[in-house]
Amino acid sequence: MGAMINPLNRQIFHFTFKEAILLLALCLCMGCGYHFSANGKSMGIRIESIAIPMIESTSSNTGFESDFTRIIREEFISHAKVPLLPSEKAQSVLTGLISDIRTEALTYNLRQRNFEGDLITDEVTSSRRLKIKLNMKLTDRITGKIIWHEEDMEEKAGFRVEEDPLATRYNQRQALQKIARQLAKKIYLKTMERF
Repeated sequence: MGAMINPLNRQIFHFTFKEAILLLALCLCMGCGYHFSANGKSMGIRIESIAIPMIESTSSNTGFESDFTRIIREEFISHAKVPLLPSEKAQSVLTGLISDIRTEALTYNLRQRNFEGDLITDEVTSSRRLKIKLNMKLTDRITGKIIWHEEDMEEKAGFRVEEDPLATRYNQRQALQKIARQLAKKIYLKTMERF
């Protein structure tokens, strides 16, 4: 005797199939430039193109802004499918200001020396920590609307202090680039989650 098909089971399967189609449609919408917030409403923000002008700084330590800008641009170029354009042509503009940059001693070595017959022990810094705070803002250039703005994005990295000042400066620049890469990832994710 053949198995009977319960009409109720068929209705449940049919309803589940409709749900699957609806879920697929929602996924396609999310991939096409729309992001659904926690309440389920579409944010509807589309970024057609972006400009990333030179990052500015309030710090007296200048010369690192170009490294920061280059690394943030590279993050967008390597991951986003959004064209990078000059500020006057882009639909959105990502601007940044380094509000604070400082170093602090991280570890010390003890150094002993003889001074006029007395043994003197000095603490010598062997590594330092570089800490950077960054303010970032993404603006729709056409409407002037701020898409997102975050103050005091912070990252830090350690570097070795060498006897040769040039080697120390090189180590500090490597730490700065590491911080820039960490912040660039945060900035990219914060921008791309909008659409």
